[in-house]
Amino acid sequence: MAKNVLGTDLQACSHDPLTGFYRDGCCNTGADDLGLHLVCSEMTEEFLSFSKRAGNDLSTPRPEFGFVGLIPGNRWCLCALRWKEAFEAGVAPAVVLEATHISTLEFVDLEDLQAHSVDA
Repeated sequence: MAKNVLGTDLQACSHDPLTGFYRDGCCNTGADDLGLHLVCSEMTEEFLSFSKRAGNDLSTPRPEFGFVGLIPGNRWCLCALRWKEAFEAGVAPAVVLEATHISTLEFVDLEDLQAHSVDA
C-alpha cells in the first residue's frame, strides 16, 4: 500500500467526483503519471480560477472525457507542481494530508502542506 505524507497508509481522496490519475479515488502514482497527481486538495473558487488562467480548466465539464467539472468543496488529486505554483501565488487549496501521496515531499515542504491542511 502507498504511503501518505504522514508516513501512514494513503487514504482515499474522493469517489464523488472520482479522482486520481488511475481514477481509483486515491492520489496513487506510477511511471505513467507524468503530471504527478499526488496532492489531495479541496477546491476553492480562487484556486479553480487560478488553474483556469494557468491553462488547466478544472471547472468546465468535459463529458467526452467523463469529466463533470469541479466546484468549490470538491476534493481532487492535483499535480504536485501545480499545487506548489498555487502556494507560491497565495491561492493554494486546502490539503488532506492523509490522502496526499508521500512523493509530494520531493516537491513541497511538509510544513507548507500542514499549514494548508484540513481533516480527512
